[in-house]
Amino acid sequence: MNGDSLLSSPISIAAAFSLLAVLWGGSFVAIEIGLEYFPPLLFAGARYAIAGGIVLGYAMVVGTRWLPRTRTEWTSIAVTGVLVIAVYHAFLYVGELYVPAAIAAVVVSLSPVLTAAFAAVLLPNERVGPVEIGGFLIGILGVALIANPSTGGLVSAELIGVGLVLASAASFALGAVLLRPLRTEFSIVALQGWAMVVGAGLLGVGAAVTGESIADVTLTPAAIGTLAYLALLSGVVAFLIYFALLDTIGPTQLHLIGYAEPVTAAAASWLVLGHLVDGDALLGFLAILVGFLVLERDAIRGLLRSRFPARA
Repeated sequence: MNGDSLLSSPISIAAAFSLLAVLWGGSFVAIEIGLEYFPPLLFAGARYAIAGGIVLGYAMVVGTRWLPRTRTEWTSIAVTGVLVIAVYHAFLYVGELYVPAAIAAVVVSLSPVLTAAFAAVLLPNERVGPVEIGGFLIGILGVALIANPSTGGLVSAELIGVGLVLASAASFALGAVLLRPLRTEFSIVALQGWAMVVGAGLLGVGAAVTGESIADVTLTPAAIGTLAYLALLSGVVAFLIYFALLDTIGPTQLHLIGYAEPVTAAAASWLVLGHLVDGDALLGFLAILVGFLVLERDAIRGLLRSRFPARA
């Protein structure tokens, strides 16, 4: 996909970025609503079975090579399907049984911080110094402020939910780091399509093992609407926008989408469900953002120099 042809101006880039933030931020609210009608793992599996089939079909139609050939390509699909799709969404969906959508979105915004931390530990060319450790600890402090165990005890429902969502963020971050040495010329659209299908299968197995059943699904207009939103808008449309932005602005700037999602999730949660984010969650979000800025300070500095060379 050639992002330059689709996003050729700052206005179109800003519009695409904003739309992506709205679609992915709104997905947290759609999950919270849909969990009233679907068991969590079946819900996530159905979402990615639909989205994966469409994304793979799109890869075939646009003429990209959609069949993996090498061991590295298959390994990339396995890592993405297991960690980024199956494990991430299993913990996220179960976690949202215990915490509101806006809180889940704020905790997931720790993913870029965890990604930088995992990269520093696992990749030989990444450094670990006092500043990096400090940035990571600031991000973890943000999650602690959100969980606030002193108000509900060490086994409160909200603390369990935050822990599950934190595990989902860690799975996503680990998958992102493990994928870095596996980069190939294989189409990222096809890779994501295959990963969605693999992840959907694993989520289906998880649903069967944990005793979830199709009989537990309650089909209502709201149930169908949330599944359609997650599979088609937050799944297919949002991922295609993501690929186009990745081609155009690169991963460093695109990481910032993780800090726009909680804002749109909080707004959607207030508009649709009437939920307001409390002060602890806001402080936690700010701490996570500061942790990210500390960890990615060199990349951000380089980005600013490239964008504003005269001022730099």
